[in-house]
Amino acid sequence: MNVPILDEAGDLLADYDVLISDVWGVVHDGVLALTPACEALMRFRKAGGAVVLLSNAPGPSEQIAGVLDDKRVPREAWDRLVTSGDVTKALIAANPARRIYHIGWKADCAVFDGLDVELVGEDRAELVVATELNDYRRETPEDYRPLLTRLAARGLPFICGNPDLVVHVGHDLLPCAGALATIYEELGGKVAWAGKPHRPAYDLALAAAREARGGREIDPAKVLVIGDAVRTDLAGARMMGFDSLFVAGGIHRDETILAGVVDPVGVARVLAGQPAVPVAAMAALA
Repeated sequence: MNVPILDEAGDLLADYDVLISDVWGVVHDGVLALTPACEALMRFRKAGGAVVLLSNAPGPSEQIAGVLDDKRVPREAWDRLVTSGDVTKALIAANPARRIYHIGWKADCAVFDGLDVELVGEDRAELVVATELNDYRRETPEDYRPLLTRLAARGLPFICGNPDLVVHVGHDLLPCAGALATIYEELGGKVAWAGKPHRPAYDLALAAAREARGGREIDPAKVLVIGDAVRTDLAGARMMGFDSLFVAGGIHRDETILAGVVDPVGVARVLAGQPAVPVAAMAALA
């Protein structure tokens, strides 16, 4: 599989009206903004394009916008922000269960704000919502298997507020709620996935893009998805019929970056057997 390797994306981006960009691993590295990527998005917007950041972050968009500010991602780099937390809130609101057992950080509880729900212990739960591991630096997904086994045995529905399996925080690769949801499905439990690569997240992103473009309809052929994860970003783009740009220096960097540059053989290996084929790959958005 021969995917073009780019050093600069300007000419490619100019072919599109809308960019739907991943955040973690593309716009920031979990610690600070990636300046060349932010500058590329700002230039695209100045040329008349619309940028929607689509993140599997489990917090609602208003909360994650503050996180981006803290990481020094300029507001000028994006028009709209859609998160898994936004999808999670919609899924909770549509579920008749009101007693929720939450797995995740205390800060993630913002996803429950404004909803008529009660956070309860395991025994009283009617619904499970996992936004993250409680402590992803010290725990592993397998640590949760006994708990997940008990919950699945009761037939409790499970909302996964972050479908990512892992994420880079600086140089560390840490587990996400998607790894818990995967175990839950293995145990026979039913999971609703609130984020990429599933359609509800992209439907919200498209609605946000239309709003940013003054209500104009969007030609799918003029939408480019930018992301670093084959399983979520590239798969979601293919599902929606959008082109994609693969940022090889993100989550797959140990497999695709050799001596600081993109290794075409590594890219081909990562994409082998995948139905989603990006139009190009690059080490980092620039």
